[in-house]
Amino acid sequence: MLVECRDVTRYFGGVRALAGVTLDIGAGELVGLVGPNGSGKTTLVNLLSGALRPTSGTIRVAGRDIGGLPPHRIAHIGVSRTHQIPRPFESMTLRDNVAMAIMFGRSPRPLAAARQEAERCLDVVSLGHLADARPAQVNLHERQLLEMARAIATRPKVLLLDEALAGLNPAEIDQAVAVVRRIHASGITIVIVEHLLRVVNQLATRMVVLNQGACLADGDPRTVMSDPDVIRAYLGRHAHA
Repeated sequence: MLVECRDVTRYFGGVRALAGVTLDIGAGELVGLVGPNGSGKTTLVNLLSGALRPTSGTIRVAGRDIGGLPPHRIAHIGVSRTHQIPRPFESMTLRDNVAMAIMFGRSPRPLAAARQEAERCLDVVSLGHLADARPAQVNLHERQLLEMARAIATRPKVLLLDEALAGLNPAEIDQAVAVVRRIHASGITIVIVEHLLRVVNQLATRMVVLNQGACLADGDPRTVMSDPDVIRAYLGRHAHA
């Protein structure tokens, strides 16, 4: 297993955000992580990336316990993520935004070499033609693709996509889906948090449903979506959408 979570809990004061989550993610999977608002999806992503530490339980990535490690150490082990709200370096070109991730990633390179590698990453996400642009000159969709380019620039083993398609129109969603598939085909394991069920159905090889901080269902997307407990807890009237 590439990622192993064992009885992971997380409290915020007296509020329990995760309630003993046990989950394995194998190399090469594309896992859709879904659930109602407040179910613990982003909390789990934050724990896997090191932005938060578990209250109890263990998390291992590539055989290493990451529970007490800072985010940059976890990134060097092979975990990368995107954020719901992109925050690129506004004074830098898209190329140099990606080059920065390379220079401080798992395999640091000098600036000239990092810029060359950055162009390859931008091509993967269909932004190569905007390498010289600055973030203020591109739209939301392109800024989210830039987030993906910066994430893959660190050469991760597992990529966490936290609502990377939020706010996009249907055409942009289709393009982003193609980009995610391209990244996955390169050999990177992906966990995608997404509210759009049609996107999860298109992409995921497996679906994990969280509800009230616990794993409600885990398995093939079609099987999971037909689970009565999932329908009651999450899908509701959208069960057959």
